[in-house]
Amino acid sequence: MTEAIATEHPPKSSKLPLIIGLVLALVGGAAGFLFLPGLLEAPHEEADSLPAPVLSSHGFLELDPILVSLGPMSASRQLKFHAQLEVTEGMEAEVSAQIPRIIDVMNTYLRAVQTSDFEDPTILYKLRAQLLRRIQIVLGEGRVRDLLIMEFILN
Repeated sequence: MTEAIATEHPPKSSKLPLIIGLVLALVGGAAGFLFLPGLLEAPHEEADSLPAPVLSSHGFLELDPILVSLGPMSASRQLKFHAQLEVTEGMEAEVSAQIPRIIDVMNTYLRAVQTSDFEDPTILYKLRAQLLRRIQIVLGEGRVRDLLIMEFILN
């Protein structure tokens, strides 16, 4: 019984493709590093020569917070809404004199919103657009540039 038991080993796979791929990756990385300097960073002289952004002149006018009672069928009982108006420079006094009208328009609109609408994730964008449009109708164009919502709390 001197038979030799032949054990077969699976042939080993060549590591040559792995080595070639690794070398090509290193060469590509080195070439990118050498031929594209400053890609991640702007040159200092160019950055210094850029003009500062010009901000248009405007002021902000804070409105008193509004507390709106929601219907008895809603999960929330009240909405606390607090906003500021971005007013064109020189129009602050004129807009301040009309704050009672602005608050009235905002109250009227917020009370008319369906309670189910508050579940919509885009409600702030819609409220902002609707309220700003109504305020601009009351005051006239060119006085109020934007409505900034500072607080929007459902209790």
